[in-house]
Formats: sequence, structure tokens, C-alpha cells
Amino acid sequence: MQSYIFLDLDDTLFQSIKKCVVNGNDPDLKALAYLRDGSPISYATPKQQWLWQWLSQGFRVVPVTARNYNAFNRVELPFGEEVILDHGAIILDKNRNPDKVWMNTLLESLPEYQDKLLDLWNDIEAYAKNYAGLNPRLISDFNTLWYGVIKHADGTELVLKTLLEIVIKPHPSLNDGSLYWHFNGNNLAILPKTVNKESAVSYLIKSYRQRYGDLLTFGAGDSRTDAPFMSLCDYALIPKNTQLSRLMANAY
Repeated sequence: MQSYIFLDLDDTLFQSIKKCVVNGNDPDLKALAYLRDGSPISYATPKQQWLWQWLSQGFRVVPVTARNYNAFNRVELPFGEEVILDHGAIILDKNRNPDKVWMNTLLESLPEYQDKLLDLWNDIEAYAKNYAGLNPRLISDFNTLWYGVIKHADGTELVLKTLLEIVIKPHPSLNDGSLYWHFNGNNLAILPKTVNKESAVSYLIKSYRQRYGDLLTFGAGDSRTDAPFMSLCDYALIPKNTQLSRLMANAY
């Protein structure tokens, strides 16, 4: 039986130096992701390094990440299976080419959602001009606009939360379900409903079952928006002290 793990990356397999539970100068931390200039930005603790060794030896590992193609290429890990990028917008095959069937399916319905995203984005940019530190960016990959993300220069989550409540949630495209939001730490993303990790993972699981028959599947992730794709899998792995682990703890 083939075994797969669908693995979120940031805040699951590595994280910023501020989020590491040990001192930033600890020699046991290992840099695994880098900025464009080559400087390290994300680190794995010893436990996360052990987790990678265990998973990579026992499973076919499929990354499921919000990172785009360029950001993913700055992750220093030897992934050998398909890759899900941009919150599910892009699936790369083993040769690192986009899955044409998946992309064409999304592109057929995307234009109406892009128009709604851009309408909301005008409101977001107008709001951001009045608040120093807000950095809204539209994210494109493979020549297609997929979603938008807002961060704060100082990592101030309260400012992002206020933006979410005042500008984003009341917008008609959020109320009718055309767009949805993802908020975790200093990361507030606005996405078309067709762009999501769950649909991309479902597509690959169906493909793998057609190829191999029965599967053993694991899902691993840290955030609220990882839960839907993890629920498709036979088992789930959730790091402690993360958004998803806190949501589960508060549910009881």
C-alpha cells in the first residue's frame, strides 16, 4: 500500500526565528527556507528535523503550501513528489511543470472571482494608505493573479484584525461566498473560493488511487484553513502551540 503525507510547510515543518521555542543562536536550529537575497528566514527545530527524516523515509511527501513557485524553490528540502502551491491554485508534477488539467479547470472559473477580488482590493489599498506598516500585495504565479495577502511591517496582528473586521468581512463578495479570508499570525490572505488546499489535495488523492489503488494518507498542518484538506486524510498531524491546535483545545 502506498502511503502519502500532505504536508503544510510554514509553521508546521519550519518557522521564523521568533517562533522557535529555543534561543535564536542555538546551533541545533537548521535554516530551511531563504529570502531572495539568500539570507535565511525560516528554521527547523531538532524535533522538526527529526520529523522530516521520519516522514521522508516512510512516506511519499506532497508539500501543500501558500508559497508561490519562487518562494517554494527557496526551501532547502529534497521533495520528490507532486507539489501544491499558492493555497491550492497550482499543482506541480514531479518534473515541476504545472498540472495542465488542474490549472485549466481553475482558469475556466477564475475571471469572475478576480473581478471581485480586485474590487475588494481597491478598498483594502485605500484603507492601507491611512495606516503605516500595512503592506497589501496581490499574488501572481505562472502569469495568473490568484489571491491577495496583507502583512504588517511590525507584525501587529491587531491592525490586520481591524482591517478584516472593518473592510473585508462586510464586503459583498465575502458575504456571498465568492471570496474567503485566511488569518494566521502576521498573514491575512483573501482568496477566491475555487482556490483552496482541500480541492487540490482531493484531486491528487483521486489521481493516486487510480494509479495505486488503496492508500494510507496523512495530513499535517497548523492553521484553520489546513483542517479541510487534513480531514480528507486517514490521519492528521497538528503541531502544538499553533492556530489549529488552539482551536481544537478550545472546542472542548
